[in-house]
Amino acid sequence: MTTDPSRPLPAAQQRLLAADVLGGPLDEPVPAGVDVLAGAPTAAVTSLADVAGAEVGVWEMTPGTVTDVEAGEVFVVLSGRAVLTVADGEPLDLTPGSVVRLHAGEPTTWTVTETLRKVYVTPSA
Repeated sequence: MTTDPSRPLPAAQQRLLAADVLGGPLDEPVPAGVDVLAGAPTAAVTSLADVAGAEVGVWEMTPGTVTDVEAGEVFVVLSGRAVLTVADGEPLDLTPGSVVRLHAGEPTTWTVTETLRKVYVTPSA
């Protein structure tokens, strides 16, 4: 079935941002981090919406260890396991239900042991 772009979507379809945020495929492959330290991790992301100047999306990384520099976000782990180490802090054990705030410019190391999927909110570019 094709959608006629001149006809607006029903309200329910406008509100449903993702039918399966826990296991559905993500749209765009992205680098897993700045530098890969171990393994051959891959990552993907799907942007779900822009709300009040913030992007809401889903990000996933397969097992491995990478370094990154954060853009600033709040995220909730949906599935998987990892250890996140911020350059100036203690390691954080990430499991489903973990909620984390990262500040823009923070160097991090992500050690993912079980494919990690998170929903994030970050300022729009």
